[in-house]
Amino acid sequence: MRLSGFTDEASDNLEGQIKATKALGWDYLSARTFNGQNIHDVAEHDFEIICEQFETNDIKVAEFGTLIGSWGKTISSDWAITLKEIERCIPRMQKLSVKYARIMSYAQNPWGEAQYDQERFKRLREITQRFEDAGLVALHENCMNWGGFSAEHSLKLLDEVPNLKLIFDTGNPIFQRDRSKPEPQPWQDSIEFYNTVKHAVAHVHIKDAHMPLAATEPVYTFPGDGDANLKAILKDLIKSDYDGFIAIEPHVGKVFHDPEANKDEDHAFDLYVQYGRAFEKLIEKIKDGISAH
Repeated sequence: MRLSGFTDEASDNLEGQIKATKALGWDYLSARTFNGQNIHDVAEHDFEIICEQFETNDIKVAEFGTLIGSWGKTISSDWAITLKEIERCIPRMQKLSVKYARIMSYAQNPWGEAQYDQERFKRLREITQRFEDAGLVALHENCMNWGGFSAEHSLKLLDEVPNLKLIFDTGNPIFQRDRSKPEPQPWQDSIEFYNTVKHAVAHVHIKDAHMPLAATEPVYTFPGDGDANLKAILKDLIKSDYDGFIAIEPHVGKVFHDPEANKDEDHAFDLYVQYGRAFEKLIEKIKDGISAH
């Protein structure tokens, strides 16, 4: 397995993101936002600088964390917005030799309202085909989108969208109800979700968290300290010889979509690096346990 991370949780700026990657001794980062703009939205001049700095510092990109079909767009959003994002994204991925684009299946409408499933399937078929035609791979993440309603919803996407593969985010099930189960719909279970979809998982995002009683928002933790069943998931990945990327997305010091959580840049940087090191130690501990048996 190869380690990466969403470095916009360490720093808003390019210099800080490269510095955090080097502090961990990693070769890859997961590119999402730079100075508040997604990698497929930054100005061409700024993108050229990003490319030059990656080359100068011998940093490679594991994935583009795109806004394509994200939870920030409803299924009724203008399709032209998505097409333009794809058109900007593909040549930039090709320039940086990036294989994977993280996509989603558009925002969840409130449960009980129409979800327009067929329109979602139609859009994802075209999204994935456009990337495939360019020699690239669009991977769907289980977030606050249609496919994140439950593991069964992700399976339905796999049935409806040819050749679709998944990103599994270990922490996202913790704060979502399992919409495949009857009322009262319980919180999703990370290991149950993983075991259901793991045959289609091509990439992994690492978060961990608790969901306190009566809370509406999770409390994020260091890896292995929450309810994501990280040890069991990682043990299975290691024993199955998973050789893809694993990207940390800590949410402990900086959350890219929550400005209120992003006020102390130095603190966020330090926490990101601490998180990465803690994750490496967790992996080694699990490997040692496997070897001992």
